[in-house]
Amino acid sequence: VQLQASGGGLVQAGGSLRLSCAAYGRTRNSNTMGWFRQAPGKEREFVAAFRWSARSTDYAASVKGRFTISRDNGKIAVNLQMNSLKPEDTAIYYCALKTGYGSTSIVTSYDYWGQGTLVTVSS
Repeated sequence: VQLQASGGGLVQAGGSLRLSCAAYGRTRNSNTMGWFRQAPGKEREFVAAFRWSARSTDYAASVKGRFTISRDNGKIAVNLQMNSLKPEDTAIYYCALKTGYGSTSIVTSYDYWGQGTLVTVSS
């Protein structure tokens, strides 16, 4: 399975960006697709996830109400709409896919990772 992410860039605080991630290859057993981010000097942290089977979403407290994850119908793909961006949202954003069940926020529970896309929010 390969994940391809796109959509990062530079935006001013208060602005919006939309990230996309698509999975290719043997995606039959895909269960959850999530977004994580890693800022310089910090650990990778959970942002949002979409569960295919339950058609449900999870969000980190820091982004709830500002970010929206949605599926791209017909494909194993998700979009992350990021609104009201803050400088603290600056990070490399990674999409990931897991085949198992359980918590969606645990980094090590994901099986496949994309290459990362940089989001920079200026103040």
